[in-house]
Amino acid sequence: MTMERSVGQGKSSPSMGYDVAGRDDVHKLHTKAVGLIGVLFLTVTGSAPISAMLFNVPIVIGNGNGFGAPAAFLVATVVLLIFSIGYCEMAGKVSAVGGFYSFISHGLGRELGMGFGFGSVFAYSMFEVSLAGGFAYFGNVDILQWTGINVPWPILALAMIAGISVLTYFDVKLSTAILGVALVCEVAILIIFAIGVFAHAGNGANVQLSALNPVLALQGFPAQGKLAAGAAGIGLFFAFWSWVGFEMAPNYAEESKDPKRIVPLAMYISVVGLGIFYTVLCWAGLSAYPKLDDAINVAQNNSAVFFFQPATQFIGSWVTVAMSVLILTGSFACGMAFHNTAARYFYALGRERLLPASLGKTHPVHRSPHVASFVQSAIAALCIVIYALHDGWNDPNGQAYIGVYGLFAVIGVVIILAAQAVVSLAIIMYFRTHHREEHHWFKTLVAPLIAFVTQAYVVYLCLSNMDFLGGGYKLANYIVWIDLAVVGIGIIGAFYIRATNPKKFDEIGRLIYEGLPDGSK
Repeated sequence: MTMERSVGQGKSSPSMGYDVAGRDDVHKLHTKAVGLIGVLFLTVTGSAPISAMLFNVPIVIGNGNGFGAPAAFLVATVVLLIFSIGYCEMAGKVSAVGGFYSFISHGLGRELGMGFGFGSVFAYSMFEVSLAGGFAYFGNVDILQWTGINVPWPILALAMIAGISVLTYFDVKLSTAILGVALVCEVAILIIFAIGVFAHAGNGANVQLSALNPVLALQGFPAQGKLAAGAAGIGLFFAFWSWVGFEMAPNYAEESKDPKRIVPLAMYISVVGLGIFYTVLCWAGLSAYPKLDDAINVAQNNSAVFFFQPATQFIGSWVTVAMSVLILTGSFACGMAFHNTAARYFYALGRERLLPASLGKTHPVHRSPHVASFVQSAIAALCIVIYALHDGWNDPNGQAYIGVYGLFAVIGVVIILAAQAVVSLAIIMYFRTHHREEHHWFKTLVAPLIAFVTQAYVVYLCLSNMDFLGGGYKLANYIVWIDLAVVGIGIIGAFYIRATNPKKFDEIGRLIYEGLPDGSK
C-alpha cells in the first residue's frame, strides 16, 4: 500500500516526512521573508499591469469586442474570482513552493502532477523569454528615438536576462523591493491616464456606462469599410491573458510570514484589484476616442500609440514619455517575477529529485534558489540566441515583438490556462478524498466546477484562434504539440519512477511547508 493511500482520508502529516520545515536533508528557502505586501508585489507584477494594458487592450478593442471590451475584462474578473475560491481553499491546506504541480499531485495523482509540474516550469521559463522580447523591442525604439543609436534587440534582451540573473541571486527581499517600486510607478501613471480621460467626459472623451454591460463580452462586431471584424473569442482570450501571473502566490508560501493566511488573501486582492483596475483602464482607453470607429481604427492599424495619443491630448506629452519608460521597467519587472516563479518550480522539482538534485539547493546566505535561478537564466538566454540566429536581429518589430514576445507568450499561456482548468478538478477531488469533513458544496465543488468549464472554454478560445495569436509564424503550428510533449514527458517520467523507485514516487508533489514554531528559523 502506497503512502498516499495510507493517509488518503486525512491531512498530509508532517510525521510522514512530507513537511520540510523540520527536515535537515532538504535545502529550504528564506522562511518568513515577506509579508502580504511582498507577496502582492511578487505576484501582481507578474501580471504586468502596464504591459497588459498597452499590449492587450488595443487587441481586445480592435480585434475582439469593440465597444464591449471593458465588459470582457469584467467577465474575466468574475470567472477568475470564482476560480480563486477553490484555489484559495487548496492553498490553505497545501503550502508548497510547487504551486500547480503540488495541487494537481495532491488532487489528481502524482503522474498528472508531475506532468503539469514540467509544463508549468516550461511555461514560466518561456514567459521570461517573451518579456525579454518585449523589453528589447521598446528599448530599441526608445534608444533610437532618444540617441539615434540602433541597438540590436538581442543585446537588449540578453542584458535584461543578465540583470535579472544578478538580482535574483540575492535574498527574495531584494526582488520584492524592486518589483514593488516598478508596480507602484506603473499603477500611478495608469491611474493618471484614467483620471485625465474621465475628467474630459463630454469634452472630447466619450464615456458611456453601457460599455460595462456583461452581455457585450460575448459579442464581436462586423467588418465596416477598411476595418476588419472583431471576434468575441479573441477579446475574451486577451482579457484572461492579462491576469497570467496572479496565480503565482502559492509559489511563495514557504517564504511568506503566514502562508495559510497571506497566500489566499493575496490571491483575492490580486484578482479583484486587477479586475477593477483593468476594467476601468480599458473603459478609459475606449472612452478616450470620440467615436468607436476611431478607437478600432487606431487599435487595428497603430496599436503602439493607442494609449500614447490620448495621453498627450488630455494630459500632456510627459505622460507619454513616462509610459514609454515604464513599459521598459514594467517588462523587466514582469520578466523578473516570472523568472522567480520558474526558478522555484525548478527548485521544487530538484529537491524532490525529479530533476538534478543540485537545482534543489539554496544559497547559504541569501536562501535563494540560486542554482535553479542560474539555470533559468541560461535557458532564457539560449532561447534568445537561437531565435536571433534563426530569424535575424535587424527587425525589432517583427522579430522581438511579434516573434519573441508574441510566440513565446502563447507557448506559456496555453499550458497555464490548461493547468488552471485541471487544478479546478484537482481541488474537487482533493477535498472529497483528503478533507471530506471540510468539503463545502460551493467552495470546493460548485465554484471549482464552474472554474473548470470556463477555463476549459478559454483554452478552446486560444486553440481556435491560434492563427491570429501566432501572427502567421510557422512556429505557431507546433505550439500545442510542444506543450503536449513537455507535459507528456513529465507524465511518462512519473510512471517510470513509480515502477523503478516507489519511495521516490511517493514524494512527487508532496513536499509541503507547514511552518516552524514562532522564533524558529
